[in-house]
Amino acid sequence: MKKNIHVVGAVIVEENQILCAQRGDSKSLPYKWEFPGGKIEQDETPQEALRREIDEEMQCRIEIGEQIEHTVYEYDFGVVHLTTFYCHVLDGTPSLTEHVAIRWLTPADLHTLDWAPADIPAIEKIAATCNR
Repeated sequence: MKKNIHVVGAVIVEENQILCAQRGDSKSLPYKWEFPGGKIEQDETPQEALRREIDEEMQCRIEIGEQIEHTVYEYDFGVVHLTTFYCHVLDGTPSLTEHVAIRWLTPADLHTLDWAPADIPAIEKIAATCNR
């Protein structure tokens, strides 16, 4: 039986652009794009985990808004349960510590990147919401 991995992702929005982060070659899913975030630790709420992860990974503080999507995706290494939230930067500038690249894209352009499969339902929902 595969391990269940509960993670959160921040859809950081600034001036109608969304922060996209590219995984490094030493990680699982090398060079795939994702929303920054990480694992929910024991006794953490998803929001607490997201604040901690963005502080660690992007070296900035965020405000967390509404939940976008909850996706369950089975990879060869385990079953990922990803919850994404809209976020805004409160303090600092997102910087590279764990990722090899970041890009700011409009919702309509998100599909142009090679995303980790678990992130794709959130991308589709964001694009649908912005195209109304």
